[in-house]
Amino acid sequence: MKSYDVLIAGAGSIGVPLAYYCAKKGLKVGVIDQEASWGRGQNRAAIGGIRATHSDPAKIRICQESLAIAASFEEEHGIDIEWHQGGYLFVAYDEQREKAFRELLKVQHAAGLGIDWIDAKRVAELSPGIAMEGLRGGTYSPGDGFASPLMTNTAFHRLAIEAGAEFIFGERVTGLDMKGTRIEALVSDKGRYSAGLYVDTAGAQGAEIAAWAGSEMPVHPDAHEGGVTEPVARFMEPMLVDIRADSESGNYYFYQATTGQVVFCITPKPQIWGTDTDNTSSFLPLCVRRMLELYPRLRNLKVRRTWRGLYPMTPDGLPIVGYAREAENLLLAVGMCGQGFMIGPGLGRILARVIADRSEDYGFIFDELTPYRKFEGMEMLK
Repeated sequence: MKSYDVLIAGAGSIGVPLAYYCAKKGLKVGVIDQEASWGRGQNRAAIGGIRATHSDPAKIRICQESLAIAASFEEEHGIDIEWHQGGYLFVAYDEQREKAFRELLKVQHAAGLGIDWIDAKRVAELSPGIAMEGLRGGTYSPGDGFASPLMTNTAFHRLAIEAGAEFIFGERVTGLDMKGTRIEALVSDKGRYSAGLYVDTAGAQGAEIAAWAGSEMPVHPDAHEGGVTEPVARFMEPMLVDIRADSESGNYYFYQATTGQVVFCITPKPQIWGTDTDNTSSFLPLCVRRMLELYPRLRNLKVRRTWRGLYPMTPDGLPIVGYAREAENLLLAVGMCGQGFMIGPGLGRILARVIADRSEDYGFIFDELTPYRKFEGMEMLK
């Protein structure tokens, strides 16, 4: 039975950066995943946005860390992850949304987020061709941006290997051996592994692993689809987000990648619960209709492909981060609600500081995102 200081279940958006930052601090790190390689779960379905523009201070702080990592990645490591600091733009077409965005600015400014309200003229300058009728303006955070999920996770995997982390692929976790309130071993379909600390970063399977330790986590995956067009010359900078809902869908968002493609996604209404990742025939007509209503100049772009991934959702739209009461050596980092890619680098570095350095600087994050909160309300910018 192999032993580690830290054993991570899940080689995705959270687990791989965490493995790197822990191994970099000298810990013996193992990562186990049922897939054949890293990032084969929900990481490969991410569309690439990284923003600190949230309504919750804990998420803002984590994603500020992620932004700092992404913005300096190529300079620090010499690896291109297709980072582009185009910003995020949440548009408002009615008084209610404008009021809500302006009120939220108080929370965002208090958390140190570089964001402000801009008028319709400035919105049009950033996104030429956007529908102007009824446009009141929006909140714009220029420090946000986007990167390639595939290239980013691959870069973290490479760095983790170089730092000494071990990856165990093609093994499915089947249980946990418990002794009192401690995990004695993680059991897979091919072996057993022990560790001082076990970290659950298993995405859509995260609740199942937690349950083996006696921790019932309210994490339930629902399905979302994304798509990408052919590349064209750059015509817009920010990620555009429209949180208005209609009878068929909730918010939708899209941006132009560094390589010219427009990448897009929409939230179905009602939510589609379960783990089915087969594409549907309804996604593209619905998403295209709503995108063209907002941005008519997109109409002649050719769609190259679409795909479907899972959002491991919690009842309040916020992640679960904290130690399990039922298993004292189990750290939970699950329920990322479809934002694992943007949360992963920052959370990985923060958790490594907590694990290796015993840092007490992030207590408010553990307090806000505790597995034992009431899960009331809903994050506004989920």
